[in-house]
Amino acid sequence: MTSETLFVTTAINSWKQIVAQIDKGLASSSDEDLQREVAPGKNRVYYLLGHLTAVHDLMLPVLRVGDRLYPELDEEFLTKPDRTFPESRTNAADLKRAWSTVNEKLNAAFANLSPQQWLERHNSISEDDFAKEPHRNRLSVLLSRTNHNSFHAGQMRLVSK
Repeated sequence: MTSETLFVTTAINSWKQIVAQIDKGLASSSDEDLQREVAPGKNRVYYLLGHLTAVHDLMLPVLRVGDRLYPELDEEFLTKPDRTFPESRTNAADLKRAWSTVNEKLNAAFANLSPQQWLERHNSISEDDFAKEPHRNRLSVLLSRTNHNSFHAGQMRLVSK
């Protein structure tokens, strides 16, 4: 195994580990559990799940591995704060399904990228800027999103039973 392959495999495994932790928590959560706040007056688990799903969905075009599946989640979970809408536009079961579907698509795409492809530019940087900053690559997106997942997974664990 080359060093590049080892680095990429380690990063993907870290991603999968955090997603699996979130999956485990969701599997034992009822719709009522998802409405619990991380702290008084703070985001609900439901909102964090929608937020992470929308962010993962955005990763598809950013990594140049596919088109978005759920752009309709953006307004409720990315551009507006929790409880902006009197009633959630997406029910918990549909949100859980979207979470699973987008992560399955990401994992399949991850498996098809070579270590060299992971070091290519992501779609949020121009070719000119990437030539100056080659560290702004697909792998850097995976690492930053893994960290993002870890942060919110910790918040979700705070409200566990």
